[in-house]
Amino acid sequence: VFRRADKNDDGKLSFEEFQNYFADGVLSPGELQELFSGIDGHLTDNLETEKLCDYFSEHLGVYRPVLAALESLNRAVLAAMDATKLEYERASKVDQFVTRFLLRETVSQLQALQSSLEGASDTLEAQARGWRSDAESVEAQSRLCGSRRAGRRALRSVSRSSTWSPGSSDTGHSSEAEMQWRLQVNRLQELIDQLECKAPRLEPLREEDLAKGPDLHILVAQRQVQVAEEGLQDFHRALRCYVDFTGAQSHCLHVSAQKMPDGASFTLYEFWQDEASWRRHQQSPGSKAFQRVLIDHLRAPDTLTTVFFPASWWITNNN
Repeated sequence: VFRRADKNDDGKLSFEEFQNYFADGVLSPGELQELFSGIDGHLTDNLETEKLCDYFSEHLGVYRPVLAALESLNRAVLAAMDATKLEYERASKVDQFVTRFLLRETVSQLQALQSSLEGASDTLEAQARGWRSDAESVEAQSRLCGSRRAGRRALRSVSRSSTWSPGSSDTGHSSEAEMQWRLQVNRLQELIDQLECKAPRLEPLREEDLAKGPDLHILVAQRQVQVAEEGLQDFHRALRCYVDFTGAQSHCLHVSAQKMPDGASFTLYEFWQDEASWRRHQQSPGSKAFQRVLIDHLRAPDTLTTVFFPASWWITNNN
């Protein structure tokens, strides 16, 4: 991280490099000079990056696990993107739909987290500025803070690369390390844009008048379950039987199950030709047997949600 401050890449920082990297509009140049000398321990103008790392490592506190999590997140995102590039085009249309949804949700949560962090940062800076009474210092801080906000706005508006396409081998690493977080979000958003462009789309391209009839809507049922550890083996057997049984039904368009990272939570997706078919299936012996297994082996009540979308969309996309 701190090598980014070392502009000439000589392994040490001059005070000018230190000030350019760490000035936040709160500490005065004199206070920054005092901090620089305190970390260096010698009256020189060459602060080794190793000493800088040692100093901050001793002061990480509650942010040590945060930075570790960010490192893990970066690896996980890159791994997921690489896997998506290799598997997306060969996946079923429903699995592609799920992939795009998960990517959008990942981007949304990263952006929400970033907004929270920026809000906390701005609040702390505002408080720190309020503690200083020197008018000249306040004026300088205002200029610097405005510059930082402008920098953040520019960071948010960084244009995304358009060179990625499913099936390519490029991992998407950015050469601008200081923009990693925003570019990581941008990579994900670009991946979403590419996938939504190349994949069959569920939404119609124009408004349409829906015809009346019994097959007006397709029903999508999502069941989320949390299985007790001691019941995982029995649940797996029952789930395989249920998926095979459900997939064999003539009015079932698609059925799939997804295991969550904790290994004991599952999400089951079912696409049905109409609501009546799904309700009949709920009363079938195979479905009731699976529901009894859920009652016996879940550690919390399952959650079942349904949603409808026009049947004409599915038919159009499958022609």
